[in-house]
This record gives sequence, C-alpha cells and structure tokens, in this order.
Amino acid sequence: MARHLYLAAGLICVALGAIGAFLPVLPTVPFLLLAVFCFARSRPEWAERLYAHPRYGPALRQWRDRRAISRKAKLSALAVMALSAAVSWATIGWPWAAAVTGVLLCTGTWIATRSE
Repeated sequence: MARHLYLAAGLICVALGAIGAFLPVLPTVPFLLLAVFCFARSRPEWAERLYAHPRYGPALRQWRDRRAISRKAKLSALAVMALSAAVSWATIGWPWAAAVTGVLLCTGTWIATRSE
C-alpha cells in the first residue's frame, strides 16, 4: 500500500514540476526532488531516470551528492522570493504580508546558506 502512495505522490510531484517548467512562479526542481524521494521508495528505476535527465538531472544529482544548490538557482530563487514579498506587501497588506515575508526570509536564509 505504501509503495502505491509513494508512486502516486511521485507522479503528482512530476506533474507539478512539469507545470513549473512553464510557469515562472512555480518551482520545478523542488518538486522533482520530492518525486525522486517518492520514486526511490516505489519505483527506483524512475528515480534513476530523473537523475539521468539532461536538463534537471545535474541539479538533482548535486543535491543528492552534496546538498548543493547552484549559484544561478540560488540567485533566481532569492530574486523571485524578494519579488513575492514585495507583491504581498502591495496586495494583501499587514499582517498577512508580514507572515509571508517571515516565511520567505527563513526559506531564503536556508537557501543562501547551502553550498554551491
């Protein structure tokens, strides 16, 4: 039963990652990392196919091997997070924007401290 749940979760994450490849506000690689995690527990050969992907495979392997995020990915993530915080302040105002900004600050700090 658990294998089927992991497989379903992995497929959902791949679908969200595919959508994120075309929408700039939805991240692709984090969903693919979740998919690899799920596939490793349900269909390991599918996880290996993601690691072998020509575009996303290198980022997935860097994370698996060294817990590293490329400098370009870090800068992109931090720029989009800063833009998201600004849009939150402009549209939803206090106190919700403060909560969003707090989460983004914590997440951004974590991303910035990962090795390259």
